[in-house]
Amino acid sequence: MKYCNFFLVFLCCALQSCTSQTKINGVSFVASRTAVTEEHVNPVAEIHANYAAVMPFGFIRDLNNPEVVYNTKRQWYGESRVGVEQYAKSLEAKGIKIMIKPQIWVSRGQFTGYIKMESEADWQKLETSYSSFILEYAKLAEEIHADIFCIGTELEQFVNHRPEYWNTLIIAIKKIYKGKLTYAANWDEFKRTPFWNALDYIGVDAYFPVSESKTPTIEECLEGWKTHKPIIKEIADAYNKPILFTEYGYRSVDFAGKEPWNSDRSMDTVNFEAQNNTTKALFDTFWKEDWFAGGFLWKWFHDHENVGGENNSQFTPQNKPVEGIIKAHFESNK
Repeated sequence: MKYCNFFLVFLCCALQSCTSQTKINGVSFVASRTAVTEEHVNPVAEIHANYAAVMPFGFIRDLNNPEVVYNTKRQWYGESRVGVEQYAKSLEAKGIKIMIKPQIWVSRGQFTGYIKMESEADWQKLETSYSSFILEYAKLAEEIHADIFCIGTELEQFVNHRPEYWNTLIIAIKKIYKGKLTYAANWDEFKRTPFWNALDYIGVDAYFPVSESKTPTIEECLEGWKTHKPIIKEIADAYNKPILFTEYGYRSVDFAGKEPWNSDRSMDTVNFEAQNNTTKALFDTFWKEDWFAGGFLWKWFHDHENVGGENNSQFTPQNKPVEGIIKAHFESNK
């Protein structure tokens, strides 16, 4: 009987450990023109964030162009290799873990999910160029001991048309980088991503529509998540991998939950209640689930004192009521 009781206690502790693992309470730390200092990093620590995504950028001239241009003198410091390293080390000095998340910017802000070549020759050029870009940052991720490396962001057509390339790329990355891997699939893409078995997290940029209302209530958003949550869990179960929201967040604007991905600057009517309620509902829906690893808030700027605020209708939570909600949530989910 004594051994039986011991076993039950052990089992309960093990189950509790599995369901109470520390969540990734991350921010997407936006690149700037300059190096960051302790002054820039302190506000990230003050909201109890335990991770930050640092995002180097490569640039493509248009959706059919096969060349990824990166590490040039024309791009901002924080988007380059030297800047990413400096940002990461500054954040790590505050005990904040790092995800390196290389991203592509297509001229005029065209959606990266539509990148698609028109010939086999151009596909091969794109693969060579993209590999050079990604492996450069995989090497950096290994050098700085980044906890997570993201192999791509919202590249659905590239993934769909060249699945074997991505399998080969993942093998090449694993020869260089020994940490955890993910891919940031768009919210309407992740169900079709073919290589989750080869990664550690199922990464989702979680801009799911949850409410049609001008000022959605928490209850409306919770109801809206009932459409998406079972599908998300189904994918987690199918691959036996945790879900990581590689991006999530809402603008402080009317109809924040209708098309959360929409960054149209003509939408400029500030609505803090909409941002508060959509954010609370997302936290309430996912953070208690053992199959959910956490996520990275979109987005956080380095110059904290001079961004966000009462007239800002964009994604950043900085100097808005939602910042307090996030801080309290991160603190209670350490």
